[in-house]
Amino acid sequence: MSWSGFKKTINRTGTTLMQKTGQIERTIDNEFQDEQTKFKTFEKECQALQKESKAYLDAMRAMTSAQTRIADHIATFYASADRTSDGAMASHAYKQSVMELDDVIGRELDAPYRTTIMEPLGKMNAYFPVVNEQISKRNKKLLDYDAARSKLRKVIEKPSEDPTKLPKAQQEHDDSKEVFEFMNNQLIEELPQLLELRVPFFDPSFEAMIRMQCKFAEEGYEKLGGVQRYFADNVREDYAAGQLDAQVEGVLQEMRELSICGAS
Repeated sequence: MSWSGFKKTINRTGTTLMQKTGQIERTIDNEFQDEQTKFKTFEKECQALQKESKAYLDAMRAMTSAQTRIADHIATFYASADRTSDGAMASHAYKQSVMELDDVIGRELDAPYRTTIMEPLGKMNAYFPVVNEQISKRNKKLLDYDAARSKLRKVIEKPSEDPTKLPKAQQEHDDSKEVFEFMNNQLIEELPQLLELRVPFFDPSFEAMIRMQCKFAEEGYEKLGGVQRYFADNVREDYAAGQLDAQVEGVLQEMRELSICGAS
C-alpha cells in the first residue's frame, strides 16, 4: 500500500469513529441499502445452491458406488451357497445392474451435470467478489464525502483568516460528492439488472437438472426392474402383510436356538 493509500485508510477509520460518536453526520441512502440487501440475499442463495448441487452429484455417485459394494457382498453370500437358486441368480443380476448404473452415472450424467449446472453456478458466484469490491469502494467514497461535507460545514460556520481554506474545502466536497454519486448511482442502476438476469441465466441449468434427475431415475428403474423377475409376484403383497417379517423372525429364532448363539 502506498503512503497516500495508507493515509486515506487512516482518515476513513477516523471518520468512521467520529460518525459512531455523532461528530460527523452519516449519509443514509435507503435506495442503495434496499438494493444491497437484495443482492446479498441473492449471493447467499447462489452460494448455497452451488454447495447443494455439488452435494447432490456427490450423493448420486456415492449411492451407486455403495450399491456396487452392497452387490459385491450379497454375491459373496450366495456364491458360497447354492449358485443355482433364484436368490443367487437375482444377486448376480443385481450386481450386473448396479455396475451398469454406476457406469451410466460416470459416462452419461457426471460430465453433463458439471457442464450444465456446476459450471454456470461457478461462473455466477465468480461475479460476487467483483460486485462486492465495487460496493466496498462505494462505501469508502461515501466516507470521503461525509468527511469533506463535515469539513466544509466547519469552515463555513467558523470562517478562517486564510482565504484559500473555503475554496479548497468546497472543491474537496464537490469532487468527493461527484465520485461518490457516480459510483452510488451506478450500483443502484446495475444491481437490479444483475438480479433480473438471474432467471434467464438459471433457466437452462434448472431444465438440465430436471432432465438428468429423470434420466437417473429411469435408468435405475429400468436396470433394477430386470432383477424383479427372479422374485415371486406376491413378494410385495407379502411384505405389506407382514409375512416377510415373520419369515425373517423365524430364521432368527432358528439361529438363537443354535448353541453358539445361545451360549451365555
